[in-house]
Amino acid sequence: MEEFFDIVVVGAGLAGITGAYRIQTMLSGKRFIILEARERIGGTWDLFKYPGIRSDSDLTTYGFPFAPWTHERQIASGDEIALYIRDTAKTCGLEDKIRLNHRVLAADWSSEGKRWKLTVSINGIETIVYTNFVLWGSGYYDQRQALNPTIPGIEHFEGVIAHPQFWPDSLDYSNKRVVVIGSGATAITLLPAMSKTASHVTMLQRSPSYVLAIPTIAPEDRIFRSYLPGWVSSRLIRWKYLLLPRLTMELCKYFPKVVRSGMRRITTSLLPLHIPHDPHFEPRYNMGEQRICLAPDGDFFKCLHSERASIVTDTIKTVTESGIELNSGQRLPADVIVPATGLRIQLFGGAEIKLDGQAIKINEKYAWNGTMLQDIPNASLLIGYTSTAWTLGADIMAQLVIKVMIEMEERGAKTITPRLDPKMGVKPSRLLDIDATYVKVAVGSTPMAGDRGPWRRRAGYYEDCLKVRFGNLTQGLVFE
Repeated sequence: MEEFFDIVVVGAGLAGITGAYRIQTMLSGKRFIILEARERIGGTWDLFKYPGIRSDSDLTTYGFPFAPWTHERQIASGDEIALYIRDTAKTCGLEDKIRLNHRVLAADWSSEGKRWKLTVSINGIETIVYTNFVLWGSGYYDQRQALNPTIPGIEHFEGVIAHPQFWPDSLDYSNKRVVVIGSGATAITLLPAMSKTASHVTMLQRSPSYVLAIPTIAPEDRIFRSYLPGWVSSRLIRWKYLLLPRLTMELCKYFPKVVRSGMRRITTSLLPLHIPHDPHFEPRYNMGEQRICLAPDGDFFKCLHSERASIVTDTIKTVTESGIELNSGQRLPADVIVPATGLRIQLFGGAEIKLDGQAIKINEKYAWNGTMLQDIPNASLLIGYTSTAWTLGADIMAQLVIKVMIEMEERGAKTITPRLDPKMGVKPSRLLDIDATYVKVAVGSTPMAGDRGPWRRRAGYYEDCLKVRFGNLTQGLVFE
């Protein structure tokens, strides 16, 4: 059976629910649905089940701006966030719009019909959905395949290999020796969580990250809530969490040595005497150049004071049947190895994108304002920020695209297509604004950002807000 909709939103995680809400409130009367590939909504927070999974941003900014997070704790567990997303979808009247187990396999734009033909798999049975516009809120990583870096000798390991993205429900690691490979947010989360029951957990990192201890409940937030009306305190708290990260990033940018020195003093004060700051907490880059890892209430540092957790900075020579041999000659015995080495980036939920039956090469296209792609009509990627709260970016991009759709209707046009003027001399750069390994690996499969005009990489939330409210949103677009 074939169906037709004005707009189709792909994905029912944070980005998809955000986009659907903005359609419902800014484009009332449009017929739309949300197609979710999994059997439940929630995206990342329904998929990931590894020990201790939690947010790595405050929920005031990571949550929906139209459904504020009301709990005191700003760092929430994965289950709490998944429940929050489900409750928001229900409260906002979006539940009936969501179709679960609907995976979009391909999207083919017809220039003649001026619409998208979506091939959708419903529990293995294919059907066709037509739509004028597609909002892709399916995230930026592959939910079915993890990033698997080359680890020499890993095939010889006789213990359990547990990838965080596909954590085995039956895994019992109590009294087991665990090695977590990685130094990002996932590894920083796993070490304190697993060391509670494992006999020993070692975090093996090739190079360190910056780890910042933060309170789960900020004292000033509690004061605001105790002495001010709810509508005042909620706004103050939100502005605090909007301004502080930006202020931190600006300090990192203009005073890198001062910030680095300050972080060194703070980190050293939290470490046990037997763990030196160098080389374990001396990153090769300045603070702010990659995402900062958070340790709620300093849990990461606290576990290092116990005999159950340790950190090693080295490179792997080979994996043996019972552990890992390092290039320094040290050997790490292991019953469980956890490769927390990042995600495999994938856009459009893995769907094949075609124009009039011809597959397009995403890596050859520039991103218009970080959300629409060069030469691709009536389609938007709702990608959030990678260095600050994801949802802030997804929400402001949804508002931008919907404003452009309203402009399209006012002009009596049926299509919006970003077109790059060759005379501009745009030079390419990476679309995502962090220098992480998994981002570098994905350069050949992601769109490009430019160095000027609407093709420039997004600078941040405040700049995006100004652009959406006061900027020229038609530059680089062709309305037909």
